[in-house]
Amino acid sequence: AVASTLIAGVELTKRGQGSPIGSMTQMGTIRLGKRTEKRNPIVKDFVPLAKLEDIVWGAWDVFPDDAYVAASRAGVLEQGKHIEAISDVLRDIRPMKAAFERKYARNLDGEHIMAVSSKREMLNGIRADINRFRDEKKVDRVVMIWCASTEIYIEPGAQHATIEAFEKAIDANDEMIAPSMLYAYAALLEGVPFANGSPNLAVDMPCLRQFATDNNIPISGKDPNTI
Repeated sequence: AVASTLIAGVELTKRGQGSPIGSMTQMGTIRLGKRTEKRNPIVKDFVPLAKLEDIVWGAWDVFPDDAYVAASRAGVLEQGKHIEAISDVLRDIRPMKAAFERKYARNLDGEHIMAVSSKREMLNGIRADINRFRDEKKVDRVVMIWCASTEIYIEPGAQHATIEAFEKAIDANDEMIAPSMLYAYAALLEGVPFANGSPNLAVDMPCLRQFATDNNIPISGKDPNTI
C-alpha cells in the first residue's frame, strides 16, 4: 500500500488532480533573510530539484500484480476518484521479481521471486535490475525507497561493522543478512541514494553508513516520516 499510494499521489499531482500534502519540497517554504523581509519561496522553486513530471517508476514485488491491481487491493485510495483517473500509468508499472526469503517476512507467501540460491546471487540480481531499469528508462538518476513489509528484528552485530565483514557474511549466507540489507547495499554499490521506509535495519548499520559517507551517497530513513 505504501508504494502504490506514493506512486498514485505523485501521478495525480502531475495531472492537477491532487495536491502533494505532506511534501516538504513541493509545498514547504524556506525563509530568506529576516522575517520582516517576508521572502519565503517554496523549496522546489529555490533548490534545483527534479520536477515531478520527470519521475518514472520501477518496482520489485513478491506478487506479479501491476500497480493498478496493487492499489486496488490495498484499499487506501478511492477506486473511481483516484485509481481510475491514472489507471493507464498504474497498469504500466509491472514489478520485477523480488529478492526474498520468507523467514524474514513470514506473513508473505508470494512466488514472484528471483530464482537464486544465495545472498550473493540476490545482490547481483538486484544490481542487474537497477542497471537494466536505468538503461531501459534512460534516466539520469535513480533513487531507491524501501517500502516492503517489515522484516524480523535483527540486532546489529559484527557482520554489520565493516564492509569486509559484511561481504564475508553475504558469501557465507549468514542469517544476519536480510534482503533489505542487500537492496540497500546494491543501491549504494550502484551509486543510488537509498531511503528506508520501514523499521528494518536495512541501511542503518555502521558499514553501510560509512560506505555511503565515503562515497557521498545520500541515505535516510527508518520509516516514511523520515524520508
